[in-house]
Amino acid sequence: MKLTTALGAFAVAGMMFAGSAQAVDFTGAGASFPAPVYQAWGVKYKEKSGNALNYQSIGSGGGQNQIINRTVDFGASDATVPAEKLAANKLLQFPTVIGSVVATVNLDGVVTNQLKLTGPVLADIYLGKITKWDDKAIADLNPGVKLSSQAIVPVYRSDASGTTAIFTSYLSAVSPEWKSKVGSATSVQWPVGSGAKGNEGVTGTVKNTKGGVGYVEFIYAAANKLVVTQLQNKAGKFVEPDTKGFEAAAAAADWDNAKDFAASMIDAPAPEAWPIVSPTYVLLPKDPKNVEAARTTMEFFKWAYGKEGREIAEKLHYIPLPESVVKRVEEALKKEILTPEGKPVL
Repeated sequence: MKLTTALGAFAVAGMMFAGSAQAVDFTGAGASFPAPVYQAWGVKYKEKSGNALNYQSIGSGGGQNQIINRTVDFGASDATVPAEKLAANKLLQFPTVIGSVVATVNLDGVVTNQLKLTGPVLADIYLGKITKWDDKAIADLNPGVKLSSQAIVPVYRSDASGTTAIFTSYLSAVSPEWKSKVGSATSVQWPVGSGAKGNEGVTGTVKNTKGGVGYVEFIYAAANKLVVTQLQNKAGKFVEPDTKGFEAAAAAADWDNAKDFAASMIDAPAPEAWPIVSPTYVLLPKDPKNVEAARTTMEFFKWAYGKEGREIAEKLHYIPLPESVVKRVEEALKKEILTPEGKPVL
């Protein structure tokens, strides 16, 4: 924890930051899926409070490891951590925002939202069963779209990735063969393709590879002007990735029965739902060694749940959490994050 002088007095979401106080530098590491919103929140929060966030986008697996080893103040993971692992490492898991994963392609003459794919076809591409873009399975879905016999180059995450966990959970939901042969996890044995590190790496690789296909969090595709595809959802409708579809999937989540806030939104049945939507999570020690940094971290996320934080998230194409879930998270923070004396940190 590094201390600097905070100037001015700011009231943020009911919290007062006094000019005589010292600002706290706090650290987080993990998922690249929410990195754009965490970094944007960090910039605005520093303006408001003087407290500076240093967030490293290293993948969900790295984020889990770093918080278990207590080398950061919070870890970030798109993949949920099993209850027994949370308990063994004295961690609280809670969601921050809801995001979406999209399929992106690099094909001459094909523009955004023109190409249609189904989940089983996408699974067969990553299984190596469909190897050319003019394969009948793809052509039959896309009458009128000029497809070449160019080889398909699947791109996947080479690091332990929550985005991979989300994507492979979707493939497992729509393809029994994928589920039995590969399954879902932060790291899997990919049958074919080329690996790249982080959402950033997959974005760059697809953008520079003719015939490439990859999966990234939507903000990376939007910010880098990647060509995204339509996907057929559980209701049988081909949908484009947009806020309406993300919100429809998010609304289908069963938060009331979600242990450790692990609510699924994959392949939601709503007619307008985008099929690959998921919350992203933060992991906090229930027994923080650095109480001041823990308090600052918790205040940061409480601020992010407020009006200003929600607006920033929406501009970056994330879906804010329902207010009822925010209330439950805030109650958990007060109850479960304790000082060495057993008192609430916040």
